[in-house]
Amino acid sequence: MNGRVITAARGWIGTPYVHQASVRGAGSDCLGLLRGVWREVLGAEPETPPAYTMDWSEPQGEERLWAAALRHLKPKETDAEHGGDLLLFRMRSTGVAKHLGIAAETGASSTFIHAYSGHGVVESPLSAPWRRRIVARFEFPTGE
Repeated sequence: MNGRVITAARGWIGTPYVHQASVRGAGSDCLGLLRGVWREVLGAEPETPPAYTMDWSEPQGEERLWAAALRHLKPKETDAEHGGDLLLFRMRSTGVAKHLGIAAETGASSTFIHAYSGHGVVESPLSAPWRRRIVARFEFPTGE
């Protein structure tokens, strides 16, 4: 399963960043990348996210993205590194967790795939600054 998730995610590399979009090659944000990979690997999405703004759930301080991940994915220890895992990041120490990525390579040269504003879907090194922002790690369901 994990190899299928990584292969699907890598197929999105080069997709432009478009807020709320989830169309490979046309546009995606980080949630859209997860949604697209889910469709490719598991089939129909388990729920449709509501329309959201760039400051999604920040004013209320609600961990909406984290709660949604807990409804559909299996939580793991954040240091249980494995390719194909979904990573949830808190971009500011006082903000809600609202950036997602998919672990690709592991070990000394760890990478993750994510849709990043101004860059599109890219595979980035999972460097120390990114690692510090990880607040949760999830495993995709097997689909079986």
